[in-house]
Amino acid sequence: MKKHILLIAIFFNFLFASTLNLSITSSPSRINPILSNDTASSEISQWLFNGLLKYDKDANITTDIAKSYYFENETKLIIKLREDVFWHDGVQVTSQDVLFTYETILNPKVFTSIASNYKEVESVKALDKFTIEIIYKKPYFKALEIWLIGLLPYHILKDDKDLMTSKFNKNPIGTGPYILNSFKNASDIILTANKNYFKGKPKIDKIHYKFYPDPTTSFLMLKQNKLDIASLTPIQADRQLNNEFYENYQIIETTSFSYAYLGFNLNNKKFQDKKVRQALSLAINRQELVDILYFGHAKVANGPFLPGTFAYNEKVKPVVQDIKKAKQLLKEAGYNEKNPLSFELVTNTGNEIRVNAAQILQHQLKQIGVEVKIRVMEWQAFLNTVVHPRKFETVLLGWSLALTPDAYPLWHSDSTKIGRFNLVGYKNKQLDKLIELGSTTVNREKLAEIYKNIFTIISDDLPYLFLFIPNSITVVNKNIKNIEPTFIGIFHNQIDWIKEDKEKN
Repeated sequence: MKKHILLIAIFFNFLFASTLNLSITSSPSRINPILSNDTASSEISQWLFNGLLKYDKDANITTDIAKSYYFENETKLIIKLREDVFWHDGVQVTSQDVLFTYETILNPKVFTSIASNYKEVESVKALDKFTIEIIYKKPYFKALEIWLIGLLPYHILKDDKDLMTSKFNKNPIGTGPYILNSFKNASDIILTANKNYFKGKPKIDKIHYKFYPDPTTSFLMLKQNKLDIASLTPIQADRQLNNEFYENYQIIETTSFSYAYLGFNLNNKKFQDKKVRQALSLAINRQELVDILYFGHAKVANGPFLPGTFAYNEKVKPVVQDIKKAKQLLKEAGYNEKNPLSFELVTNTGNEIRVNAAQILQHQLKQIGVEVKIRVMEWQAFLNTVVHPRKFETVLLGWSLALTPDAYPLWHSDSTKIGRFNLVGYKNKQLDKLIELGSTTVNREKLAEIYKNIFTIISDDLPYLFLFIPNSITVVNKNIKNIEPTFIGIFHNQIDWIKEDKEKN
């Protein structure tokens, strides 16, 4: 009798289990929070791991594995852990895991892009089983942000000799709302709900990532109602949807955390005269770029930080095309019909919008007598032979920003060194001082004031021509309830989502 009841219970659980169907275009390389550099790895890792802290729906920092935190003074942070958090294998999370994660990030044998975030940390110490003391060398504006990174399990990895090649990266054990059920390269990925999750078991039982390496296939599956959530390109959103699609899906459009830019090599004499950079900026019709490339699904960019962040300066207005003034500035810089300004613009294949943007810029700049030669290269060749060694006149690229912008990697003079991100060779002593002051400012209002000044200086100096900020266009199955779109997206409350149609999985 008991056996029959158990079988019936299993049958009904199976029958009414809900599945969230998503797509993925490439296989994760390492499902490990400190090594997840590619998009696929980061996406899967977010379901499996938790940090001490996290962003709430309004992009404010709040607790996650941490129960509480406070600054004893400007350089000493105390974090107390929850005592009800367990790894997927049932082992309790303790201070030892925090200490191990920190030490692993700093391990010279572990190649992680986030190590520089911890350069201002003096020490990390476990005061007891659930209390961590962090001492900084000086006040640090990202003192909290660096603890958003997912924790690693000490009890599993303590004897692992090489994290870079560890089996853990393909079979991770985390603390998150979902557990990895199956994963093979170039195949589907299945995650199952963690019934022991410390914030409560997710209401959707399974996440099924369907492997569609071709975005066109993903769009076709979406139109056949075989995906619950996916992204759309501007042309898909604007030209390729029918009434049936709108009956099944809601469209959520938000500003993305990225921008496109034309970067000058400032070591090249052509671009050292600010009048030249100003002339090129005034010749560009950014709204035309937005309208043609994105069908309006983008915004004009006017500086290095995005609208909605504390660093954005609303007093800086977008540049409006002014052909007459652009021609005058070029003339003052020594260029005319007999001596025209010409340069090469390099960008990459695999990004149709970027290539089209280069052609539109070429056309717009021709109106002031500037000759632009376009070179399009395969991505890896572009990075290795043009971008990293700084062998270009101008490049057309994009940049993604964190919720807490950090000006140091892109704009500080020290970041002009090979291997760092100040690709254009921009140096400004006044800006360096502001960036350094900002890195030691923990008061958010003062930090915002400093960063608004940084925004103004860069926007005025034009080491880049900031072009446009694409929108993120997400479609969601209308059968999924409790979705709350916010500034940071839709997944912040996923464990509360309910998928109302019951289907066999």
